[in-house]
This record gives sequence, C-alpha cells and structure tokens, in this order.
Amino acid sequence: MTDGMNADQLRQSFLDFFAAKDHSVVPSASLIPHDPTVMFTVAGMVPFKPYFVGDEVPPYQRAVSSQKCARAGGKHNDLDDVGRTKRHLVFFEMMGNFSFGDYFKEAIIPWSWDLVTGSPESGGWGMDGDRMWITVHETDDEAEAIWHEQVGVPMNRIQRLGDKDNFWQMGDTGPCGPCSEIHIDRGPEFGPDGGPLGDPAGDRFMEFWNLVFMQYNQAPDGSRTPLPKPSVDTGAGLERILALLQGVDSVWETDLMVPLIDTAQSITGKRTIVGDYDDRDSFAMRVLAEHARSSTMLVSDGVFPSNEGRGYVLRRIIRRAVRYAFLLGTEQLVMPRLVETAIDVMGNAYPDVVKNRDFIVGVLTREEERFRHTLKTGLSILDDELTTGDSLSGSTAFVLHDTYGFPLELTQEIAGEREVEVDLAGFEAEMTAQRERAKAARKDSGASDERLDGYREVVEQFGITEFLGYTDVSTQSRVLSVLSAGTDDDGNELVDVFLDRTPFYAESGGQVGDTGTISTETGKVEVLDTTFALPNLRRHTGRVVDGTVSAGQEATAAIDGARRDATKRNHTATHLLHWALRRVLGDHVKQAGSYVGPDRLRFDFSHYESVTADEIAEIERLVNAETLRNERARSFETSKSEAEALGAIAFFGDKYGDIVRVLEAGPSVELCGGTHVSATGDIGTVKIVSESSIGSNLRRIEAITGEASVALLQEDEAKLGTIGQLVGATGDVVDGVQRKLDEIKELQNELKAMRSQMAAGRASEIAAGADDGVVVARVDGIDPGDLRELALAVRQQGVRRVALLGETPSGGVSLAAAVGPDEGIPAANLIKDAARAVGGGGGGKGDVATAGGKDPSGLDEAMRIATEAARA
Repeated sequence: MTDGMNADQLRQSFLDFFAAKDHSVVPSASLIPHDPTVMFTVAGMVPFKPYFVGDEVPPYQRAVSSQKCARAGGKHNDLDDVGRTKRHLVFFEMMGNFSFGDYFKEAIIPWSWDLVTGSPESGGWGMDGDRMWITVHETDDEAEAIWHEQVGVPMNRIQRLGDKDNFWQMGDTGPCGPCSEIHIDRGPEFGPDGGPLGDPAGDRFMEFWNLVFMQYNQAPDGSRTPLPKPSVDTGAGLERILALLQGVDSVWETDLMVPLIDTAQSITGKRTIVGDYDDRDSFAMRVLAEHARSSTMLVSDGVFPSNEGRGYVLRRIIRRAVRYAFLLGTEQLVMPRLVETAIDVMGNAYPDVVKNRDFIVGVLTREEERFRHTLKTGLSILDDELTTGDSLSGSTAFVLHDTYGFPLELTQEIAGEREVEVDLAGFEAEMTAQRERAKAARKDSGASDERLDGYREVVEQFGITEFLGYTDVSTQSRVLSVLSAGTDDDGNELVDVFLDRTPFYAESGGQVGDTGTISTETGKVEVLDTTFALPNLRRHTGRVVDGTVSAGQEATAAIDGARRDATKRNHTATHLLHWALRRVLGDHVKQAGSYVGPDRLRFDFSHYESVTADEIAEIERLVNAETLRNERARSFETSKSEAEALGAIAFFGDKYGDIVRVLEAGPSVELCGGTHVSATGDIGTVKIVSESSIGSNLRRIEAITGEASVALLQEDEAKLGTIGQLVGATGDVVDGVQRKLDEIKELQNELKAMRSQMAAGRASEIAAGADDGVVVARVDGIDPGDLRELALAVRQQGVRRVALLGETPSGGVSLAAAVGPDEGIPAANLIKDAARAVGGGGGGKGDVATAGGKDPSGLDEAMRIATEAARA
C-alpha cells in the first residue's frame, strides 16, 4: 500500500465538499433498513427512499452521507464473490449526495469533476482528469453536453450506453432516470484500449462514481412521464475510491483491509500472496478479513446470529469465515482477534463499535465456538454418507449446506478426495424448492398496490395527519377520506378513515394503535385499530356502527381513554425494564422487539443465557423502586445531537429524524415516540410473569402493571386461600402443604409395602405355573409399576424367565419382563416384539424391562410372541 489519503480522510473530504455546498450532513443509518423490500441497507439512497417516492416530505433539499451498506442474502448478494475478486465486499460504505427536487445535472456534473480532479489542498482528490472516461445514457444529450461543453471532457472519452448500463430505476414502477458514470483508465496492463464500452468487466476502465438523474416516473405499463421535480442520487464506493487514491490494485490492499489480513496471517500462520486470486490460502485470508469486519458492523447495529432472516445471513457470514479457518488447519478461535482489529479500524468513523466492543466480541466468539462443534458433527455425517457409494445425494448436500452451513464447494472438495461425485442436479432442485418457498412467503406478505395508490392520493391532496395525542384524548377534526378496508373475520365491512388531525396513536415502536370513535352529524365509526398507511398518514380502521361517515364532514375523534392509560403504564414500564435489564445483565442488552398494549408488555432483548430467578427478582426490585420514587416522567422534542449528548439510547424499530422525541423516566433516558405516564408512580406495581428464549442470543420477558398487577395479586391470594382450605391449613399455608405432603409420603410408603405383600402372594400363584423355569402370563387390571414389581417377585420364586402382560385400568397395555442374573440375555428380548403387536414399544438393557402399548385387541398375539421369545 502506498502513502495517500486514508479511509477516514476520504470519507470526511466527501462530506466536507458537499457540506460547503449547503448539503445537510446526514449520519449513516443503520444496516437494518426500514424499507421492507430489502434485507439490509444495500445502497446509500435506501434511507432517503421515502423522499424520492413521495411518501414523506424531506426535511432538507440537499443531503450528503457516507452510508453503511451490506449486500448478502436476498436480491442483493455479494457473499459468495468475497475473496474471489478485487472489489466485492459484504460490508462497504457508499458515499453519496442527494437533491430532492433542488439542483440537477447542471450542478452535480461539474461538482463531481471538481471533487475528483481538484487538488488535495482545495479539498479535492487530485486524480488525473486525462485518465477519466464518462458514460451517459444513449438518450441523454443534456448530460453529454454538460460533460463536454462545461467540464471540458473530450468527446472521444464520453461514451453512450443503453438501459442495462446507464439507466437506473428503483423498481418496476416509480422514480427512475438515466445515469452518468465516471470511470478511470487504469492503464494498458489491465486490458486493451477503447473505453468502458469495450470493457464490461471494468478491469481497465473502472467505474467509481455513479450519478443518477431521477427525472421520470415509470407506470405499470412501462411508459415514463417526466417528474415535476427531478432529483439527484449519487453513489461512490468508498473502498473502491480508496484503492485508487492509495495507488493499489484492490480493496484488499487499502488501510481498511491490510490490518485485518495481517491479523488473519498472524492467527493462521499462513501468508497472503497479493494479487493471486487462485491461491487457496490467500483467498481464505481475504474471507477472514472481510467477514470479521462485516460481522462486527452487523452485530453492532443489532443483528444477531439466528436461523432466519438477517440473523441467518449473519450466521452464514460467520460460518463461512470459520470454515476457511478450519480448512487452513487453524484450531484456535479466529473471530475474537479479528473482531478486535475490525473495531480498531472502524472505530474512528463509527464510535458505537468501540462502545459495543465487549458485546460484539462475546457474540461472535460464542457463535464460532458453537459452529466449530457443529462443523465436526457435519463432517461426521458427511464421512458416514461417503462410505455408502460412489455418489453423494443432492438432498444430503443440501442438508449439510442448509443445516450445518457447509457450502457446496466444501462438500464437493471433501467428496472429491474420496472420488465421490455430488448429485448437483438434486442439490439445485432442493435449492430451487427453497427459493420458491421464500418467494411465496414474500408474496403473501405484500400490500395491495391499489390501496397504496389510494393512500398516496390522500397525501397528495391533503398532506399528512397532524397528531395531537400527546396532550389530547379528543379532537375536532375533518374527515379527509373514507376508503373500503375489506371485511373482518365475521364478514362485517370495514373502512379506513383519514383525518386532518387526530388524538389516535398509530401502532409503532411496539405500542399498539388506539381504539375509540369518530363521530359526525350523520354517523359514527367504531375505530378498532390505528396504523400508518404511509409515513405520518394515520389510518383509522373500523366499522360504521351508526348512519354514514363521509369525506369533508366535521368529526369528533375520541380515543378509549382507559385503554390508552393502561397502555401508557406498560410503555413507560418497558423503558424502566430496559434500564434495569442493562443494570443487572450488562450494557450488551439491546432491545430486539417489543409489544406494548393495555393488557401487558413484552420486551425482547439480546442476551446469551437464561435470566436466573435471582436476576429477575433484582430487576423487579429496581423497577418497582423507581415507581415508588414517583419521579416525573418527561417527554420532549429536541435535536438528535442534543439527545445523544443527554445519553439517550434508541429503541429497536423506531425511525428517527433530526428532531427526536426523548423520554426521561427516572434513570431511563431513551428516544421514543410513544405515549407515556407523567410520573413513574402512575405505573403502579410492575410484575414479571415470564422469561423465555425466542432464538439464539435472544430472550423475551413479559410483564404486567397497574390494575393487572393488582388483579394477579388478588388471584394469587384467592388460590392460596383455596389451597389452605383444601389441605386444612389454619395458619401458614406452606406449613399446611408440607404436613399434607408428609402424610401423602407416609401413605405411599404404606401402599408400597402392601403392594409388595400382595405381589409376593400373587407371585407364588403365578410361579406355580412355571414350565421349565419359564412363566408367561396375562395379568389384567394392574398399573405398569405394579406389574414390574410383580415380575420381580415371580423371579424371586426361583423362575428364570418371566414375561407378564395385561390391560391397564386406563385401557392401555402394560408389559414387564425379568430374567435371572445367569441367563445371559436382556429381559427386553422377551417383550420387545410382543409390544409391537399391541401398538407400542419400550425395553431396557438389564435383567428387568418394561413396555407399553395402546391396542388391547392384540394381547393374544402378544402373548404368543412373548411365549416364543421366553422359550427361545
């Protein structure tokens, strides 16, 4: 790596350049997007998508960011290419500047040239303009003219390409437009001359900045109409540009990757051959470096290893790294040291990874430890399968891939060493079936395009809903629109009502939507739920219970106040619970989901083991101590930077802009847009009712507050009273129960003694029928345990082999067998086949065995089989 601008300097230079041109510097959004169409944030424009499609009004007209991105899993997937090429990464940063109906081609094209070719002293990157080539869309005369006439790029270095290369669209419909890409000529050693048109792989003429000009709206029929406010969306890959500025051939040789590869070499004792993409060790080292960095960033943003969704993709990334460490013969754990290096590399730009260091290292270390054990198990399965023939089935290869994380190439490599072929067609068939299942699941969850169009029409005509529910439980409003919402489970017609202003809280951040009524002069709607149809457009879904309600009418919108109060108690309690969990279990605890309703609260959080009874008791004690203090709970709006300065932490699933809402409740300071009590004492008593696992590294706590806690206390007291009456306790119920248990134990001992006496008496009768030391008898109406004791008692009469069968009082079949210690056979041999005749099974390895069945009609056949077995 040569001297040059480092990653932190490059990122800052891009932000500073556009900040000087009146762009709002927007911090990177999370790798977990709010856009449901993508698994991860895959591009710099993803956080701004609602502004481009018109679902939200942008808070600024110009923005610039360096956005964390990840492409693995789903439509955007570079995972399998990592390490094989010079540029593919799972985690990368996309630097971009954005115009929301402000400037257009005439501004961004000269600006991009100034940044790329400007001197470092003036804030530019100092690239040689004579090495730059430009591509524009084949129809874009305007962009070509600006590049040539304003910027001065010679026409022989401007090339026109078609839709495949130089036209961008967000989807099948919506905003789209031509794009213009900036390429750099890396020299004849990378390929022939001729520009990007003759170099589709970009080996010589490498593209590093894409300027997208969104100027059309594409309709479902494919037709395009001009947008009223054309916009700009650019994307410049930080790692790719960094390699150019540092004068190296690939992203692997930059200051972002060299420290990680050095650590991988130190751990494995292997060496990387720079530029060799066929050397297995070098490839494995690149995988270790990249996957450690991407795993670090994903875990820091709240993704946890699991068997579904994003967590499954993260697990694949981690396992891919561990597999290649395993192939390199590395027995020691690789993730802990690699993650420490990744945190050191990324910490300046993203302080959260430093703050979360211990948690990230812990999660990834445990995941590696588990998979190393799983890897050995999978290899054992593979070894067994490879001994059965000269072909490995596609279904086995798929199970190894899907369950144990074995990539097909690893299975093929191991099979090849045994000269065994893998059924690739069968493997692909299994993969195709899995993809179809995933596709069907995504289709089932989609929303109706027709309804979305109706919602957008409301926004276009009237704007978004004004929410007054933080202070008001009833408002005077105007009905903007009433749309059909289908029917409920009982066949009743439902409607969606949209108001200009409302006290109804729309479901978000885990808090349920409000219910209540919307009344006009002509009718009333019972609101059953409130949700967001589009960002900030509240949808009141309900049924008309009286007359009619129509657009344009004045209305009284009133929420169910008692229900809201109960919900507020639970929501504020959730914040105190979050604080207490972090206090007792550690700062690694992060919320991973929640439910806040009037009946209860549910809180999902990251933690690697079950919460003990003592820990739950301490959490409850801390939370209830705060409710008893009855301190003021204050919700207020402030800037995001001021909230961070106050130490506020964000709740999972909420989306925050530059102005945020903060809740201060006792020691808890968190960002939250929900509704809350005005003092912690309003919550009442908080009682945790359950704690459980919901996945790898994820736990769930459920709790109740207020009246529900009182009701639970009364219910428990009533149960204790009933128990006391049942056991005859006049004082302490526990003492009374203990006395009753002692009495039961004495009675059980007496009963056992009586049964032994009865068995001894009956045993002599059964033993009298022995033939050459063998007894097979049917004994009905006896419990399984007593039948076993009877078999032992018969054996004590000197019988060598005993098999007893009979119908139990409950209607099933019980079988018991016993053999003498010198017989040399397991007792189970006498009854195991007989048990099948009565639809059951069982057994044992010693000189006593029991079995059971469900079909008494097979007892005669079972007797015959047992007799043959006993005499064999």
